[in-house]
Amino acid sequence: MLQQDGADAAADRVLNQDEIDSLLGFDPNAGASAELSGVQALINSALVSYERLPMLEIVFDRLVRLATTSLRNFTSDNVEVAMDSISSVRFGDYLNSIPLPAILSVIKAEEWDNYGLLTVDSSLIYSMIDVLLGGRRMAGQIRVEGRPYTTIEMALARRMIEIILDDTHRAFEPVTDVNFRIERLETNPRFAAISRPANAAILIELRIEMDDRGGKIEILLPYATIEPIREQLLQMYMGEKFGRDPIWEGHLATEIHAADVEVTAVLHEMDLPLNRVLNLQPGETVMFDRTPSDPVLLRCGDVELTEAVMGHIGNNVSVRVARPLNPPKVTMATFEAIDENKMEQR
Repeated sequence: MLQQDGADAAADRVLNQDEIDSLLGFDPNAGASAELSGVQALINSALVSYERLPMLEIVFDRLVRLATTSLRNFTSDNVEVAMDSISSVRFGDYLNSIPLPAILSVIKAEEWDNYGLLTVDSSLIYSMIDVLLGGRRMAGQIRVEGRPYTTIEMALARRMIEIILDDTHRAFEPVTDVNFRIERLETNPRFAAISRPANAAILIELRIEMDDRGGKIEILLPYATIEPIREQLLQMYMGEKFGRDPIWEGHLATEIHAADVEVTAVLHEMDLPLNRVLNLQPGETVMFDRTPSDPVLLRCGDVELTEAVMGHIGNNVSVRVARPLNPPKVTMATFEAIDENKMEQR
């Protein structure tokens, strides 16, 4: 009877707020870098962090500046473009979260031979149409009647998307040369499936404001799409060469070029039995099978440089180089190949 009462009491126990927060992984006092726990940790463990690609932020910061200028010229109005966020999402989750109606543009990165999505929400479409066609300025959200987009609306939206894609091409230029082309325009997310639902992708949200009206543009790039330039996006700054410092390389090359080296002129080499070498006596003559006109070998350490002809200038013995230097066996391409192999192993 006592055991039954204890079980009933445990079943009726109510969690307090701290226990609920701990279960869900919510801690209002924790910083952004604190480790997640509970349900939050399970959810975020399935996502891939975009922070592994720091150059991506620089590229899209550049896109914001370029798009601001291009859209101002396109609309002849005061346009402000800002980047809301860069995040990692699952492709299927993103398609299910798109607020309709919207225009989904399937874009193809031709050099990467893969696809991405550019989504324009309805408020931005109608705001852009009002600006381009001289509509009245309306405060607040523009209501959508639920009708499909007209041919004129689709044409103007397509022109705006082409401008954004051209700016995206220019934004990627310092990293790689890639051209984005509109493959097709869709209004139903089911027809814009370019990847498996479980695949990870990068989502970039851009907010475009024209005084008191505007909306959002979202660019979705699956990780498979940006895989060809993964090494460039891993750079911490533009032009990084993964541990190689070009300034130090130039300084080292200059110092090596000015360094003093000892060059040996080898008249002749021959093999002798060890017992004869050990029994050499002063005054004994070793005959070389050489004539005064035969070339001698110039050597630096163990490296054979070239051939030369013996002579003299005044009281000094000299040699005259008879042919160009031997090409080095180890070149810069060898070191670059070693670096590439290391990157592939990582």
